[in-house]
Amino acid sequence: MVATVLGLFAIHTVEIWLWALAYVVLGAFTAVHDALYFSTTTFSTIGYGDLVLDYDWRLLGALEGVSGFLLIGWSTAYLVAASTRHGPFRLGEHF
Repeated sequence: MVATVLGLFAIHTVEIWLWALAYVVLGAFTAVHDALYFSTTTFSTIGYGDLVLDYDWRLLGALEGVSGFLLIGWSTAYLVAASTRHGPFRLGEHF
């Protein structure tokens, strides 16, 4: 289970970095650390609002938020399914 959680965390980290690099390549942000911070808060749907995209890039930021919401949801479903097959919550043992 630990490997599954770490694997999902690593996959989400790569996804966040790819979004951040896309923002830099497209010119939405000039600094990588700003793009990475924005990408992390947007992907996780926290969205503090202290960094915002220009008008031309707002739809891209919304797309990342929806993408993060769906991918984190799918990862949660996968983690639950894996825990009922291989982990501490095997079907029929505890419930």
